[in-house]
Amino acid sequence: MATDLALLRLLQLASPGLPIGMYSYSQGLERAVDDGLLNTAETAREWIGGVLQQSMTRVDVPVLFRLFAAWQNHDHAAVTHWSKTLAACRETSELRAEDRQTGQALAKLLVKLDLPEAEAWQRQPETTLATLFSLAAARWGIDLRHAAMGYIWGWLENQVLCAVKLVPLGQVAGQQLLQALATQIPAQVDAAALIDDDGIGGSAFGLALASSRHEMQYSRLFRS
Repeated sequence: MATDLALLRLLQLASPGLPIGMYSYSQGLERAVDDGLLNTAETAREWIGGVLQQSMTRVDVPVLFRLFAAWQNHDHAAVTHWSKTLAACRETSELRAEDRQTGQALAKLLVKLDLPEAEAWQRQPETTLATLFSLAAARWGIDLRHAAMGYIWGWLENQVLCAVKLVPLGQVAGQQLLQALATQIPAQVDAAALIDDDGIGGSAFGLALASSRHEMQYSRLFRS
């Protein structure tokens, strides 16, 4: 029963319907499409898969693991440290703002869902989405590996939805893209679990360049 409830809580956290504004961010994908780097389902798969391997697996997920452990141990200094570390890894002002704004939005939601520990993070400048996602996972009894897969899934689904709108792709092509990239998630989570503290870090140069160029894009649908 507890396991079933934890699964349902994870589905809630990873849902694109979670009211934290993720739908308004493309993480540079909008600029990449405008620059002609993404114009087919295959190029979208290469782009999103590359960010998954070079950024999510090497930065976000290892930090998520450490945040989860810090919340479980009630180690607030470690939570702050790893939240600041993740924020420092964001290479553009847009990406930092996205992480801060979605994290603060999730903090506000979690307070309403009876997690008062989230309240202090509603205005913290070092707040990240992973900070509050890991808090909810730790307090709701969600298995850490499953939490990491859910975190990536939520990011992946949003990226594919952006590609469907921007490339554009048909709905069926979007589902095929989602299915193909989802097969990588378990192995990427396992790879992230092997990264030690000194190994955390990675750069997807195309993502950083597209995001910085998006800041000056004249006409756009997304905030990043």
